[in-house]
Amino acid sequence: MRKTYLYYTTLIFCLLSTVASAAPRLTVVAVVDGLTGDNLTTLRPYWQQGGLRTLSEEAYQTTIAYPHLVFGGNETTATLVTGTTPDRHGYTMDHYFLRKDRRQHAMLEDESANGIGTPLKLSARSLLSPTLTDQMRMRYPKAKIYAVGIHPETSLLLAGHAANACCWLDTRKQQWVATNAYAEGLTTAAFEQNKEGRVQLMAAHTWTPRMDIPTYTSPTSQELKKGFSYSVADVLSHAPEANTLVIELALAIQEREKLGKDEVPDLLMIQLNTLSPKAQSDRIASAEQEDMYIRLNQDLGFLMEQLDRRIGRNNYQLLVVGRPVAGADPESFNAIHMPVQQFSVDRAAALTGTYLMALYGHERWVDGGFGQCIYLNRTLIEQKRLNLETIQRQVANFLMEFEGVQIAMPSYEAIHHPTLSTTLAKRHMGDVVFLLQPGWQLIFDEQNILDRVIEDNPHSPLLFWSGTLRPMPQGTLDATDVVDLVIGN
Repeated sequence: MRKTYLYYTTLIFCLLSTVASAAPRLTVVAVVDGLTGDNLTTLRPYWQQGGLRTLSEEAYQTTIAYPHLVFGGNETTATLVTGTTPDRHGYTMDHYFLRKDRRQHAMLEDESANGIGTPLKLSARSLLSPTLTDQMRMRYPKAKIYAVGIHPETSLLLAGHAANACCWLDTRKQQWVATNAYAEGLTTAAFEQNKEGRVQLMAAHTWTPRMDIPTYTSPTSQELKKGFSYSVADVLSHAPEANTLVIELALAIQEREKLGKDEVPDLLMIQLNTLSPKAQSDRIASAEQEDMYIRLNQDLGFLMEQLDRRIGRNNYQLLVVGRPVAGADPESFNAIHMPVQQFSVDRAAALTGTYLMALYGHERWVDGGFGQCIYLNRTLIEQKRLNLETIQRQVANFLMEFEGVQIAMPSYEAIHHPTLSTTLAKRHMGDVVFLLQPGWQLIFDEQNILDRVIEDNPHSPLLFWSGTLRPMPQGTLDATDVVDLVIGN
């Protein structure tokens, strides 16, 4: 009798272990721009049903921290999908400064990659670290891997190097576009939606409040008077219809390509958005931004319902993770009597050039300024047989006199700084690096690429729903832990 008991106990344990360790047939990773834990907590009582309601009740929930400075660009996406920081994956901001032509370039610029339906020549080839999609491809060579998003850069980073295909919205042409950097180019599902005019149909909508304005938690005074109304075509990338379109195409790809239908695990990467056209921060401060969440809740609910029906509740997992984009708004700083001030890196570079002229003669000593860096004219310094490190130190001391600069140092010291070391990438680093004080905005006068408050170590929510049993870590995670969480390392 005892032997029989032990036999069945061992058998049950083995079966449970198999279930717990079996890889789900489909993993869906949704990176959501502007999603915050505070917003989810505030709005939870208003969701009677839907995807976010289900996730709040059934999913593993935690908070992730980014161990580097966040500028509101896709440096966070790159960290999430590679499990490394910018010093490793090489993506520090959405643009970088090239000394050769003294101009700013898109980080994913790739002249060898031709757009399909778009003139953009972009790819993820410049990303230095392997991504989640790459690791899935190496582990499961026959896996089907697709990425669908709203913006090209985010979508391409989600696709990584090894996806079958990557599609994103062209809001001007109102169609799905892609790149030949992936074998399948524009997927059949995207081609069919373009042929049917699905994006144009959604763009023809007018976005108005789903509920009566007084029932929202944070309507502005203007919204209380007049509500809000947008032609979706004018604000497509920041309208709820963009999320609906992404999920529709993701489900169309899942159905056509039979994702999750065999024993080989598949991967579907999607980008969603919670930031409305007038959003000044990731924090909800208007009815229109709250409306984005309400409709996102419905879209995620539809996604889960369809996957439940098509491949079974136990055969997929869904990870939803927030991505800081708009950061803290100036009003939040004003409320604590810390008015936001602006720091122009172009002006700092020009004044640095004037300073060096006074020391060494009337020459162009500075190539430019970008991000948190000043780029010196190394060719001229070498021709004049001057000591580069001496000039770097002089410029760092000069920048320390600028209002708003917390610390400035030569690049050879910055790579050892506790805050800057994970933020800087060697190939794009300037000669002198500076860090701004809290509450200062970094702006670029010529193109105004960045005009938001830089955040040090921001946090985002993570919700992970899985139909299979598996152990989950305790406490707050780093953003670099997300890849291992998904693939179960």
